[in-house]
Amino acid sequence: MKRCATVWRFGAVGVGNTAVGLASIYGARASGLGEVAANAAGYAIGLMFSFALNRHWTFAGRGPLLRHAVKFLLVVLSAWLLNIVTLLGAIEVGLAAAWAQAVAVLPYVLVSYCGCRWWVFADRPSQAEETT
Repeated sequence: MKRCATVWRFGAVGVGNTAVGLASIYGARASGLGEVAANAAGYAIGLMFSFALNRHWTFAGRGPLLRHAVKFLLVVLSAWLLNIVTLLGAIEVGLAAAWAQAVAVLPYVLVSYCGCRWWVFADRPSQAEETT
C-alpha cells in the first residue's frame, strides 16, 4: 500500500511541478524576460518545487539537505539526457515529433521515480534508530 501511495504522490508532484513551472515561465515572460531566460527561470522554480515536495511528502527523506539536492539534480539530469536520447531515436526511426515527445516522457518519469526512491531519498536509519 505504501508503494502505491508513493507512486501517486510522485505523480501528483509531477503534475504540480508542471503547473508551477509553466506558470513561472509565463510570469517571467510577462515580466519582460526573453524566452530562454523565462524558460530557465520556470524550470529552476519547478525543480525546487519538485525537490521540496518529493523530499518531504512523497519520499519523506531524512538525510542531509545538500546531499539530497545534489543527488536529485544528478537524477533529473540523467533522466533528461535519457529523454533526449529517446526523443531523437524515436524521431530517427520515423515517429512523428509529437508522438516522440510523448514516448520520451516514459523513461524520464521512470528514471526520476526510481532514482528518487532508491537513491536520492533512500536514507538508511542510523544504528541508534535501528536499536530503538
